[in-house]
Amino acid sequence: MLFKVEMKVEIPHDLAKDQAEKLKASEKIYSQKLQREGKWRHIWRVAGKYENVSIFDVKDNTELHEILTALPLYPFMKIAVEPLCRHPSSIHEDDK
Repeated sequence: MLFKVEMKVEIPHDLAKDQAEKLKASEKIYSQKLQREGKWRHIWRVAGKYENVSIFDVKDNTELHEILTALPLYPFMKIAVEPLCRHPSSIHEDDK
């Protein structure tokens, strides 16, 4: 199943800088692992903001929930999820 996920990160200003940097580094490692596995298919930064728009390709809602709640920055995120389906005019055969 494909999902569009919008993530807005709001790290508290009083969080120690070294702790924030450690969380960001862990987040990068985890997200790149998911990308290599094909579960996090696309990620785009929203220009000028600490936000992204991503496409996930996962088995079901439960798998997406487990992935998102395991993100190191999850406690500091506002997340919006929308399920996607293949558009009949798409020329890409790998769209599910």
